Amino acid sequence: MRIQLLGTGGYYPNDKRHTACYLLAEAGIVLDAGTATYRLPALTRDEHQDVFLTHAHLDHVFGLTFLLVPILNQQYRRVTVHGTQQTIDAIQNFLFQDVLFPVDPPFQCEVIPPTGEMVIRDQYRVRWQPLPSHPGGSTAFRIERFGEGVAPSSFAYVTDTRVDGSYVDFIREVDLLIHECYFPDDKEGLAELTGHSIARDVANVAREANVGRLIAIHVDPQSNEEDPIGLEGMRATFANTELAVDQMDVDIP
Repeated sequence: MRIQLLGTGGYYPNDKRHTACYLLAEAGIVLDAGTATYRLPALTRDEHQDVFLTHAHLDHVFGLTFLLVPILNQQYRRVTVHGTQQTIDAIQNFLFQDVLFPVDPPFQCEVIPPTGEMVIRDQYRVRWQPLPSHPGGSTAFRIERFGEGVAPSSFAYVTDTRVDGSYVDFIREVDLLIHECYFPDDKEGLAELTGHSIARDVANVAREANVGRLIAIHVDPQSNEEDPIGLEGMRATFANTELAVDQMDVDIP
């Protein structure tokens, strides 16, 4: 599997990072639709895209508006947006409210239960469960490739949450963990206030879950530092840790 990290920042785009969008092109799977969604049409012409949303905050859904033209041009014949009832209601009632966006994109919207799974293209199992510690809630996703003639592989996508024990088993032993790391350790108070993670806790959960590799995402856009989270400290706990950059391609063996 190859996952393309199209947008790796949080809250708002800056000169280094756009907001959340992750592409598994071989399966037509998109995780979240932040501002980096504008990059999607140049990377895939697949007729059907399945967009899985973690929650309805604008830095994760605003890019849905960018898909209108590719749909009208028939670059995408079908776009299915998957999300909880709360998330689907929010995008239908607010994001695409005609005063804000006058043309209603012809998406198919599919409500998913808080916990569940589905199979995409007979080879990719998508599982999800709630992350309760972010304001309004969020959803973690795990994708596993399986089947005859393919090497099994897996990754998990966890964003907009405080680290806790509720999802350790869900991410256990994935080949790759893509996890939000909004704040460095010295901003724990802000992390608690906003429902985000600090570096130390992210490294600890990667070690506890025995994942193969950790890539930190959804970093604070207010920081202009090359290393806004303290990678050295994270690697002291979990050695195979990297900081994501936009348009990074990651092969998962």
